[in-house]
Amino acid sequence: MNTKWIKNRRVLALAVAAILVSCSQERSPVTGWTYNDPSNGGFEKPPYEEQETGPGLVLIEGGTFTMGRTENDVTYEWNNVPRRVTVSSFYMDETEVSNFSYVEYLYWTQRVFGPTYPDIFFKALPDTLVWREKLAYNEPYVEYYLRHPAYRDYPVVGVNWLQANDFCAWRTDRVNEFLLIREGLFEHVPSPSEQDYFSTEAYLAGKWQGQLKTKLPSFDGQNPERDVRMEDGIFLPKYRLPTEAEWEYAAYGLIGNTIGERITDRRIYPWNGHGVRNATDKYLGQINANFVRGAGDYMGTAGFLNDNADVTAPVYSYWPNDYGLYNMSGNVCEWVMDVYRPNTLQDADEFRPFRGNVFNTQVKDSSTLIGGLGGETMTNTDGPIYQKFKHKVNNPTQHGTSIDPVEVTDSVLAVMTNDPQGNNNATPEGKSDIPGRVKWREVSSAVSTDNLDERRNYKTSDYISYLDGDVNSSIYYKEGEEAYTDKSGKLMYEYARTSLINDKSRVFKGGSWRDRAYYMVPGVRRYLDQRQSNAWLGFRCAMTRVGSPVGLGGSKR
Repeated sequence: MNTKWIKNRRVLALAVAAILVSCSQERSPVTGWTYNDPSNGGFEKPPYEEQETGPGLVLIEGGTFTMGRTENDVTYEWNNVPRRVTVSSFYMDETEVSNFSYVEYLYWTQRVFGPTYPDIFFKALPDTLVWREKLAYNEPYVEYYLRHPAYRDYPVVGVNWLQANDFCAWRTDRVNEFLLIREGLFEHVPSPSEQDYFSTEAYLAGKWQGQLKTKLPSFDGQNPERDVRMEDGIFLPKYRLPTEAEWEYAAYGLIGNTIGERITDRRIYPWNGHGVRNATDKYLGQINANFVRGAGDYMGTAGFLNDNADVTAPVYSYWPNDYGLYNMSGNVCEWVMDVYRPNTLQDADEFRPFRGNVFNTQVKDSSTLIGGLGGETMTNTDGPIYQKFKHKVNNPTQHGTSIDPVEVTDSVLAVMTNDPQGNNNATPEGKSDIPGRVKWREVSSAVSTDNLDERRNYKTSDYISYLDGDVNSSIYYKEGEEAYTDKSGKLMYEYARTSLINDKSRVFKGGSWRDRAYYMVPGVRRYLDQRQSNAWLGFRCAMTRVGSPVGLGGSKR
């Protein structure tokens, strides 16, 4: 089959569809005017069948389930009270993100940003020092775990929540760039610069500075060609971290225990039964996941290693659950999107529950068009990471790069973070300020175009502490008028004094190679500061499912 024809099948499909529609005179049911007709202004109805499944993803058909505790609350935190919720269909990575996938991301970041903005590359590096322990010899993992080919299929660790989100943003752009190349619309550029690499948001905003190979045919008589639009269905939604509800729902895999609308057996783990060993005849007695079986027993006895892993295991180890997901219990814990609050399961909505909403909008210029792209100001700049970052920049030869050393002083760090204490992760111009990306800012009542006074569903941007940590939910606010308008006056969660909870505390789920079986229960909740990382904490990506929850545009199976 002709390769050139394959690459241009999207353009050909649009052209053929236009002819067929013109012949059949498909008309609008509300106006009667024909679609894809230049004489009527050229309003288009592009051909569309179904959302394409992105690389590495599997479809998680949504539904209702009881979220929360299924085991005894041995820690007595009472932060996962069972509650019935509904989760929409979505996509999730089949496995945790591996070392090799993350090294691919590092390679691309160094190649594009390294010569001009080495700080962006250094910010993406995992913290390999998380392997060190005061009374254990783990230096081989510090040196070899990330980059040695023996560990390439093992889950990446030492990645904080901010870095995981940056990886998701990079993956979104690379996948959508590949789709344009596959459809014959984009000329492959092996070595893009920091200004012309493909950015999905910048392209849709008309601010991308690269060049397309060809454009789509247009039915607008004044413009015979046009750029790809969201309405064409070519671009995939963003890769992102799953919400806590999505992760927990996917981990249980209750689709395997459903007859009609009845769930026959509630699960404690991602598999049936009350034990951690495989109950099938073929694999009877084998361990189902990578975890600590007992005190000091991380891998079993020589000659019969129970989980065949001393630390982590390859991401395709053990048996997948009924959604086809590997290692949803054991191996490494995984970051999710949610900000931690102990009462979230009682307060959150029944449909798509989530805590962590901070509503943003793209930065616009005076003509209400999308404003400029990001400059060289860093994104996600948060205090503690820059103490490690400063060392990495000043000692680049220790990290396998030929980039010249860059002097980063405390004063420069203060400028980067916009706060000498490292407490502010937003630049004045916007939160996403990497070169080539669209800038974003929080919606504000001070900006008239945001129209917050006219809204009924929200009145501000930040709802992280809503019902759990804000003024209305606390009885411990200081007295006086200023205390009710100034967040610094609240005492409900006194971070680093009486609590470790703040707006940067992110939930992570699942057990790890360092955990006992209790933590492999998907309903168990734990949290960590989004700027910190560990040798037992990784992540996997998710993607929103648009349209039909079951696929192929059907309302039923």
